[in-house]
Amino acid sequence: MDVQKILSAVACIFVLASCGNKSPSTVFPENGAMDSSACTGQAIQNKFIVQWEDGKFTVEQAANADEFTKNFIEPQLEKIRYVEFDRQIQTSRTAEIQANAYTDSWGQTKIGAPALWSQGIQGQDVKIAVVDAFVDTTHPQIKPRIAVNTGEIPNNGKDDDGNGIVDDYYGASFVSIPNSNPTPSSHGTHVAGIIAADERYGSVQGVAPRAQLIPAQFIANDGGGSLGDAVLALQYSASRGAKIINASWGGAPCVASLRNAFVELQGKGILVIVAAGNDGRDVDVYPEFPASFGLGNQITVAASSVSDFMTSWSNSGFNLVHVAAPGERILSTVPGNSTAYMDGTSMAAPMVSGAAALLWSARPTASAAQIKDAILQSVDVVPGHEFKVKTQGRVNVQKAFEVLKQLVP
Repeated sequence: MDVQKILSAVACIFVLASCGNKSPSTVFPENGAMDSSACTGQAIQNKFIVQWEDGKFTVEQAANADEFTKNFIEPQLEKIRYVEFDRQIQTSRTAEIQANAYTDSWGQTKIGAPALWSQGIQGQDVKIAVVDAFVDTTHPQIKPRIAVNTGEIPNNGKDDDGNGIVDDYYGASFVSIPNSNPTPSSHGTHVAGIIAADERYGSVQGVAPRAQLIPAQFIANDGGGSLGDAVLALQYSASRGAKIINASWGGAPCVASLRNAFVELQGKGILVIVAAGNDGRDVDVYPEFPASFGLGNQITVAASSVSDFMTSWSNSGFNLVHVAAPGERILSTVPGNSTAYMDGTSMAAPMVSGAAALLWSARPTASAAQIKDAILQSVDVVPGHEFKVKTQGRVNVQKAFEVLKQLVP
């Protein structure tokens, strides 16, 4: 499958809907923007993702598409840029594993984070959104790192700051798909801890242990979610001032709304770090989204092993996957004041999010493009250990800082 043809189709539909001579059929094409062979997500027939001409997104409901077109799209046609069905997505699970004589912080050490910590560079004043599953904001290593919404009074049942979300003091949940599992998923809390676990209150030290976290949940405990919920979580993250968004998930159908949301984030100078996926596939050939979007504000991350090789299960791609980072036997926080080891590109992506936060805290005036360039230009490429990614290397934030100092004196 030609990924570039897929992405070109998305762009063509987007341009068509944005120019003159609008009609309901141009802003709401029957099958979304994509070839049905690429878009395998299940359409939710009574939910619709709307992108407005000001770039904002909403998720609307109606009995069916015909009613929605007549009663919603037609009266507001000039204000609407694009519409498509919301779709169910099912993210891949990441299993907890048992430790086996590995240093707890091997990943942080491998990417050179301690060298920046020793200089007082620890991610201060950088906000990172965890667009993911549930994040346990009561965990003692996570709670101090939450970027609380000071305009909100917690637990009073009111939208104090007028942003349309009630009680988002510690972040927000956008989950709308019924949840079949009452037990909180460990995934989001584990990702959050890799980024910024506060070592003063437990055994884990995040890559950027003084950064601030914005939890934005859209994945239910059973691993399910919807495309519309993901788009709303991304939009919320931007509104809260995130400089970095971590997207340790895949399985999204290739539809225009998610790509359009990423483009909006690019316009706001936000860097998005995306997990490549855990299917052992070449995403240049077999696309995985959002990993395969290939946008300028995106870094897609494969997983490296303790022995500094590509893991057998990591997705790869010399074009659309940029770097590797530690993703095997990674210790981090999980709900209930506990820790666990997990494997996955979901663990590799937050290593890079944390690295980006370190760099941004050292050079607050840097652009997202400069942070990305510094990371990609400084990877470790070890003979015989080359990775099947664009840079052929693994992230080294210590070297990235030296590059960034040249880019942003």
